[in-house]
Amino acid sequence: MQFLVYILVYPLIWLISILPFRLLYAFSDGLYIIIYKLVGYRKKVVQDNLRLVFPEKSEAEINDITDKFYHHFCDLLVEAIKSLTISEESMKKRLTFTNVELLTDLGKQNRSIVLMCGHYGSWEWIFILQTYLEHKGYAVYSRLSNKYFDRLVKRIRAKYDSTLITTKETVPALTRSKLEGELTINGFASDQSPQVERAFHWSEFMGIKVPIHTGAEMLAKRLDMSVVFFRVKRLKRGYYETTFEMLAHDPNEYPNYEISDMFTQKVEKQIREAPQYYLWTHRRWKHRDKVPAEFQ
Repeated sequence: MQFLVYILVYPLIWLISILPFRLLYAFSDGLYIIIYKLVGYRKKVVQDNLRLVFPEKSEAEINDITDKFYHHFCDLLVEAIKSLTISEESMKKRLTFTNVELLTDLGKQNRSIVLMCGHYGSWEWIFILQTYLEHKGYAVYSRLSNKYFDRLVKRIRAKYDSTLITTKETVPALTRSKLEGELTINGFASDQSPQVERAFHWSEFMGIKVPIHTGAEMLAKRLDMSVVFFRVKRLKRGYYETTFEMLAHDPNEYPNYEISDMFTQKVEKQIREAPQYYLWTHRRWKHRDKVPAEFQ
């Protein structure tokens, strides 16, 4: 059944991916009508999240952010599909880096990197970064249930010599790389909600106390890797600019969880500047009523 679904859907994905950008975004506009106006995909989740973190905003403002978010969300979907066939030249034109030398300088210092980001702006095309660096690239992801689509995602990411690894594979893979003397850059989207029973740290995110992902920080400390945040700014439709910001050159010099809190504050700042570009479909604040006594 998985293979049948794959062979039926893949041709459509490929056809979408080869569309010129003007037609690609016209397709996105149609997708917006279906996903938001007709189906209302996770609309309640999106608006409940917005009302929760922006209690000062009116319903008209919430509706405006919601509308802009779904336009951006559909653009993200088609841009992810475009990754299948987009050329390196085109991707470099559409995703630019203002200070990639921060990362190349770390390479000269023989420092591996933990690269942290939120689900904000565009993270789909970040893999082009590999063409600027000598570091070996790893990205932590959740394996897809359909093994054929899982292989497709891995193939797309591997275009620029990046390797996708699951959470379970992360520590052994990166420990082996360190023992072999390999410089690595390791991507983590660390703003989503961890399993509450495995949460070691709770802190405020958008004014609400929630469990915080600390895995990236702990791995950086364990393997002595510098921690860098990447900020994404949407310039115009289909064009993004990324700026790197050092969080911790030597992570073991920081108290536990301070780096994770610094990261959370960076993501929050982005959201407050332009909330429509955050991934509001996730239930990020679902554990807010389960705060342990020691964190209240």
